[in-house]
Amino acid sequence: MSLYAELLQSIRQARSGLKKASEAQLRKTLRALEQQVQAIQASDFFPGPAGRKAAEALAALRLDIERQLSPGEPRATEFAITPRAIADHQGRTWATRKRPWVDRLATAWLVQRFIDRSPRFVWLADPAKCPKTALGYDFDGATFTHVGDRVTFEVVAESFALLSDPALRRLAALVHFIDVGGAPVDEAPGVEAVVRGLQALHARDDALLAAALPLFDSLYAALQLTPDDH
Repeated sequence: MSLYAELLQSIRQARSGLKKASEAQLRKTLRALEQQVQAIQASDFFPGPAGRKAAEALAALRLDIERQLSPGEPRATEFAITPRAIADHQGRTWATRKRPWVDRLATAWLVQRFIDRSPRFVWLADPAKCPKTALGYDFDGATFTHVGDRVTFEVVAESFALLSDPALRRLAALVHFIDVGGAPVDEAPGVEAVVRGLQALHARDDALLAAALPLFDSLYAALQLTPDDH
């Protein structure tokens, strides 16, 4: 059996147990499969159809896992990203789905630290009931959501022309990898573990965000000390 055939078999096995597995088990399985892909790619520079099929199967599994763990995960749109002025987005209400995971928490941090000096955050049980005056993010039909292969953090950062900052670009790559996969980022497993811990400690989403802000502050400070690859 080829390495890609073994990988596809592993993906099928993971899918068969999708509904019964815990969040920790699902994330551990997904990380193991991603490491398996990386090991294969390290020695196979021309994967061909088998490699593409395996990559597509893993991407589909990752999306299914995220939708199970986080109902309401947005589908990517193909709309152009609209440039926005920071001055026009002060004192606004920002609304997203309740029990935020890394992309939503990091986006709230980005808003609070770089965009809106006095934001108010609303955590929605039903995104369809988003207040009309709020700036919704990370759900279908929101003002800011996934566009193409970019997650919400990347879309918001690009909308406000923030990605000229090398540390924010690196943080965007980290959030992207945790949310939808792609190029591996060394810090990802640790950040995932810390955010899971914060979710376990804080039942209220306002408290969860307050606890997550120092995490992203520290990550940003550390990434400022790291040479940019671009």
